[in-house]
Amino acid sequence: MTAFALDGVESQRVWVEADIRAGLPAFTIVGLADKAIREARERVRSAIVNSGLEFPLRRVTINLAPANLRKVGPGFDLPLAVAVLAASGQVAPEPVGDCAFAGELSLTGELRPVRGALAVAQGTERHGIPRLVLPAARAGEAALVGGIEVVGVTTLQAVVDVLAGRVPVPPLPADDAEAGAEDAELPDLCDVRGHDALVPAIAVAAAGGHNLYLHGPPGTGKTMLARRIPSVLPPLSPPEAIEVTRIHSIAGLHCGSGLVAARPFRAPHHTISPSGLVGGGAVPAPGEVTLAHHGVLFLDELSEFARPALEAMRQPLEDGRIVIVRAQRVMHFPTRCMLVAAANPCPCGLGDHRCRCTAADLSRHQRRLSGPLLDRIDVTLSVDRPSASALHEQTAPSSASVRARVVAARERQARRFAGLGVTCNAQMTPRMVRELVHASPAALRRLYELHDRNGLSARGHHRVLRVARTVADLEGADRVGPEHVSVALAHRMDAVGHPVAA
Repeated sequence: MTAFALDGVESQRVWVEADIRAGLPAFTIVGLADKAIREARERVRSAIVNSGLEFPLRRVTINLAPANLRKVGPGFDLPLAVAVLAASGQVAPEPVGDCAFAGELSLTGELRPVRGALAVAQGTERHGIPRLVLPAARAGEAALVGGIEVVGVTTLQAVVDVLAGRVPVPPLPADDAEAGAEDAELPDLCDVRGHDALVPAIAVAAAGGHNLYLHGPPGTGKTMLARRIPSVLPPLSPPEAIEVTRIHSIAGLHCGSGLVAARPFRAPHHTISPSGLVGGGAVPAPGEVTLAHHGVLFLDELSEFARPALEAMRQPLEDGRIVIVRAQRVMHFPTRCMLVAAANPCPCGLGDHRCRCTAADLSRHQRRLSGPLLDRIDVTLSVDRPSASALHEQTAPSSASVRARVVAARERQARRFAGLGVTCNAQMTPRMVRELVHASPAALRRLYELHDRNGLSARGHHRVLRVARTVADLEGADRVGPEHVSVALAHRMDAVGHPVAA
């Protein structure tokens, strides 16, 4: 029979083999199982007996193959119990062979939810197994995968009855509206006052999926702006929603049975470790950058993050994935997210004539910000303290109106990138930049004139073109003109007119 082990954000097939022979009563599980699976012996024994079935008083050995794949978590309880029942003749082996099983058992035989139901269902469909049996609380999530029959049950006895054909397959639960309600609760951009001039740059970053850096004194609205960026992003496409739901289900963050509808927004504390940010650990788990996949990763107080954690972000932001190697295991985690960072201009945070920071303080503060990381940020905004009149009179447009422009720009990008495997301008490779930006000769001359004058890196050169392409998309222009390059380069400058990173 078949079960599935969660391996990073994917699922790997596991064959469950049971052998019962004469000898002193014993229950042994082999096959590189963790402590939660080894402890399943007592749960399985009690669940079988309390369900009115018979646990064989002989020598029971269960092998989880392949033996070199680590198996983790209580999701193997149900496969172990069904393997014992099939080997002891209490369940016919034919229907068991056509099923995959997943679920945690209570001592009374009830089935409890497990993580990663969507990943298990995708593995079931991928290996051509026609039926998946799992707890009813996760049946709706597994049913998001077509091509397989999902059987949601509540007890071990119900599993036996379904396999024997004594009861019909229970109907799937109705889709819940919990995930769809998340989008309505997003904070709206119209709550921001006094920063009307920043809204166009926010739209550019959202339309192209560009990384964004907000710097300015404390209390000026950096965090408020960052937390409203998800409200102007386009909705998740069906493939993106499936991928986000799978990742969040494996991480235990998705409790509903439907798809995740809102784009992820992750805001880790600045004391986070490098493995917590990019993934890893003794048992490799996805980090915050993976949990923000297809969404927003917000690093507030960027200068307070540990330097190793920030340096670990460089390669995942560039490649859109990270490879974690632990104990001869290689795992790939997706990291295609929009980075939004915020920081104060100096240690005291004032950054103006009232600042009393010394030159040494400012130097230490600048060293805490990783230059290579800042070079991967496309749009930089100085969030200054608004005047009293601006705070009273200026109200940002609603998120719905900005989102309409962003969605229109993303649709243009989708047509341009059809069949290329990218979804927005920020993901363009250097070859795509050369072939798809469609910059006019005047625009290229403007960029070359400013390249050496402003000390852009080669990466910065390409990123300016990507942002310029997004500015043109927001305006509905087919070609990138010099005015678009000027706007893109202005977004890359800091408050004193210098590049963020050379």
